Amino acid sequence: MNKNQLAEQLKYCSPNIIYVVTWNNLLKKVFCPFRVQTRNDIGEYYKGEIVWVEQVKVTPELKTIFVINGDAYYYYHFDIII
Repeated sequence: MNKNQLAEQLKYCSPNIIYVVTWNNLLKKVFCPFRVQTRNDIGEYYKGEIVWVEQVKVTPELKTIFVINGDAYYYYHFDIII
């Protein structure tokens, strides 16, 4: 994906909102900051720790990133708490 294609996709994204499909197939709009629980030890956080996501970003490869205390982590290290 080149820079122009990425810019086109990101026009429709917000760093303050994420859409989540719940266990019972409901679509929920979750606003930052929201809580997540770590799935494993990552950075300065231990497995099972609950932290707050400040922003949601996307890499050039379109992978979701959570910004927590100013540091960026891939989304798959966390479970969203609704």
